[in-house]
Amino acid sequence: MNNLKEERNQEENNVSRNTVSNMKVLLYAEWLKYISISGIGRAVYHQKKALEENNIAYTTDCNDDFDIVHINTLGPKSYLLARKNKKLGKKVIIHAHSTEEDFRNSFVGSNLASKIFKKWIITVYSLADQLITPTPYSKRILLSYGLNPNIEYISNGIDLKYFKKDIALGQTFREKYGFTKEDKIVIAVGLPIERKGILDFVELAKRLPKYKFVWCGHVNSLYLPAKVKKVLKNHPKNVHFLGYVEKEMMRGAYSGSDLFITLSYEECEGIVLLEALASRQKVLIRDIGAYEGWMSDGVNCYMAKDNNEFEEKIVGLVENRLEDLSEKGYEVVKERDITKIGEKLISIYEETLNKKH
Repeated sequence: MNNLKEERNQEENNVSRNTVSNMKVLLYAEWLKYISISGIGRAVYHQKKALEENNIAYTTDCNDDFDIVHINTLGPKSYLLARKNKKLGKKVIIHAHSTEEDFRNSFVGSNLASKIFKKWIITVYSLADQLITPTPYSKRILLSYGLNPNIEYISNGIDLKYFKKDIALGQTFREKYGFTKEDKIVIAVGLPIERKGILDFVELAKRLPKYKFVWCGHVNSLYLPAKVKKVLKNHPKNVHFLGYVEKEMMRGAYSGSDLFITLSYEECEGIVLLEALASRQKVLIRDIGAYEGWMSDGVNCYMAKDNNEFEEKIVGLVENRLEDLSEKGYEVVKERDITKIGEKLISIYEETLNKKH
């Protein structure tokens, strides 16, 4: 038991300096215990893995010694940590996972609060010596806020050693949740909120009753507006809300389905899409700005603009009438493997450390 505890502590507070670089990084995420299953939580996990893969020392303890701080969240502690280290003369990197645009249409009151949220994130992001964001699209949004142009885009990355196609686990997933080998499963992953397309998901299920529409992801209903609560309580029989699915079983969910769809109206990148691509699953995504420059309709995925297009392409993909582009989709995530992401992070850390104030 003690050995397990020691191994866990070593992973979380890696203090080894036997690295390819003398730098040591503080990786910080406020409320990590509560956001660990979110996109930001996964991104932080990928950062840890990326640094480990590239032998870069890091710590998660703010009281430890470090050379540079890499902040992932926007809470008051994150703000104070950034201010404190700026005053101490240490370089601050902030990972811009959030924008006003992807805050809207999320939870009760999010649209009313979006302008206040925008002012707050500008306040926090302005403390950074260097901003990192996942895509060219999210970089353009941040530049439109009038922020410091020191913004680099780097994918959140994907652990290709972990996420991979697993036919046996896919069958286990079907058995665990009561699906047969014959069931045609269309899967979506994420928080069941309006921005993620939950209303469209249920509408498409109504149109295509012969398919099983499966949503993996959970959020406390107290935070959801009435129209979303309604569809979560009253939906067609072919809709299955599985709630939170453990990470290991998510590999089975991707492998055991016939199609992955993301109906999201706004993203900075979309880690679940990377996971689906890594699992060599067919993917159908909404044609939005976040995917510009790296996902292309009919080349490495399929895209749709509205429910009519989604309906047509869902049928085409599930019934194998459209070309299977999953291998071409896999080529996309090969460039986003966490080892390569780690190399890019190291480059940014070193450049930031060498900048003069």
